[in-house]
Amino acid sequence: MNIHQVDWNAIPWTPVREGVERKSFAGDGATLALHRLAPGHEPKPHQHPNEQIVYILEGQIRFHIDGESIVLGAGQLLVVPANTMHWGEVVGDVPVLNLDIFTPKRPEYGG
Repeated sequence: MNIHQVDWNAIPWTPVREGVERKSFAGDGATLALHRLAPGHEPKPHQHPNEQIVYILEGQIRFHIDGESIVLGAGQLLVVPANTMHWGEVVGDVPVLNLDIFTPKRPEYGG
């Protein structure tokens, strides 16, 4: 067994685009990504072949998934099915901190 221990606080934030930052970590089959979204960031509709489990740690976000929308706040979870068009936009003036789990892993995120 190969144990891989990392200090999450030592992983640097990586700019994704204006108003969006990410830090990530991956195992053999899944990627864990922490996203920080600033109010007013530009939403980018997208889809990917990964299932995505979203856990909101701070703030509120409106998620648009396949033509429907839902507002999530701290402590709430959401599953985004693989290959489903989706995006999120911050609600209010508080940045959103959300933890995402992707399976299979997302090699383009590094980690």
